[in-house]
Amino acid sequence: MQALSGAPVGRSNRSKVTVGRINQALELTRSILQIPAEYQVFMTPGSDTGAFEAAMWNLLGPRKVQLLAFESFGQLWADDATNHLKLDAEVLSAPYGRLPDLTKIDPTADLVFPWNGTTSGVCLSDGEFLKGHEGLVLCDATSAAFCMELPWADLDVATFSFQKALGGEAGIGILVLSPRAVERLNTFDSGRPIPKVLRLKKGDKADPNILGGDAINTFSFLVVEDYLDALRWASLEGGLEGLINRCNRNFETLREWVEATDWIDFVAEVEAQRSTTSACLKFVAPDVTARSAEFQAKLATKIGSLLEVEGVAFDVTGYRAAPPGLRIWCGCTVEADDIDALLPWLEWAYAHALEALTSDDKAPA
Repeated sequence: MQALSGAPVGRSNRSKVTVGRINQALELTRSILQIPAEYQVFMTPGSDTGAFEAAMWNLLGPRKVQLLAFESFGQLWADDATNHLKLDAEVLSAPYGRLPDLTKIDPTADLVFPWNGTTSGVCLSDGEFLKGHEGLVLCDATSAAFCMELPWADLDVATFSFQKALGGEAGIGILVLSPRAVERLNTFDSGRPIPKVLRLKKGDKADPNILGGDAINTFSFLVVEDYLDALRWASLEGGLEGLINRCNRNFETLREWVEATDWIDFVAEVEAQRSTTSACLKFVAPDVTARSAEFQAKLATKIGSLLEVEGVAFDVTGYRAAPPGLRIWCGCTVEADDIDALLPWLEWAYAHALEALTSDDKAPA
């Protein structure tokens, strides 16, 4: 609470002190993430979803659009492009655990994708496939920003929720635009009505107040103050390099256990494409995989419930559309010792949950 004592609550979101807080947070964000000086960095309402929707609604339309859908959020953007924005769009899909065929990317098209599949545990290993891309590149970087290297020179739009990586409250998104994206904003008019909270233009040009750090909407300055505190912590941890190292240590601790455990495995099939933040795991024991998906989903839910009752871990059940299993957060705010302490509890919860569900199946009707 001491870190939040200076929050300018009750002040106008356009007062000098509050705009100053926002700009301080944005500049620290730029510094830690090593975002180029010529890129615009600003806040939007609606967390990462609001930031990415704002980019899609304002920028997409003059070119064909390709969208990479290999988990729930990539599919969400694909649905928006095809069903709501009615764009000339092509969806390159892959099942949970894999990436789409990147050789099918058209360099002349605008490209939309998540860097890190929060709900699949699959992420891009590098940005080589983006070199020389002619269309705009829009990247949903939630669960990647502050935890992974991002190839800023090859990204025209990047969005994220700082809550995902650094903890704290949500509701605010960060939107990063390259000079090419700002040029598109200044020269393209979609003709479509855009809700005010997603609008990045004033008249026919990029809104200089928004790009200058002004607030599109009234933000919670308790949240902004909390973010500032997290950014100062990130700086003390060694900046981006230190944060990435923390994630890698956490993931390595989990990886060693997964490889030594016969009932669990990563959803991501290719080792180099495994997320070091959102580690998604699936059941692989024959006596479990032989059963229905419904049984496996109940097993995951039971494991999560047992861990929650014991106060060991929370919200570790995999995403509802993913293969039944677990999801362990290995982001930079977690300690490797905590991951290590969790592992025996996972063994315990799995054994107890499996026994309980098997006994229920055998019980007389």
